[in-house]
Amino acid sequence: MERMTMVDEAPDIFQLSNVDLSRDAVIKRIKTALESRSGKQWSVTHGRGTDAGWITITAPPGRRDEYDCLTPADRQQLSHLLGGDDCGSGGASVPPQSDFRQEFIDRAEGRKPSVKGVANWD
Repeated sequence: MERMTMVDEAPDIFQLSNVDLSRDAVIKRIKTALESRSGKQWSVTHGRGTDAGWITITAPPGRRDEYDCLTPADRQQLSHLLGGDDCGSGGASVPPQSDFRQEFIDRAEGRKPSVKGVANWD
């Protein structure tokens, strides 16, 4: 019989090697998880040019205010869906490194992050 895991449990470290952490796969997985958990649409997109690896998570344009910012209600909900840290009025930004991508997949799917992203800016 297969062991059932709690939503809060981190995946086994060997399972992480099988996770597709390509930009497009991560975008799809985060978007699907947030929409499934909230019942609302979310905008999960990538940057352009030198920002192409970065992922931005925010409300769709129709739910943003006149300054292109999250409404207070969406900001609170998105922050809660991503683990409680305030995401800010512009939403959440995910750096291009794989540890950040895995962290945000875990958060979007309602789990405690199995890894924490570590900034390694030059």
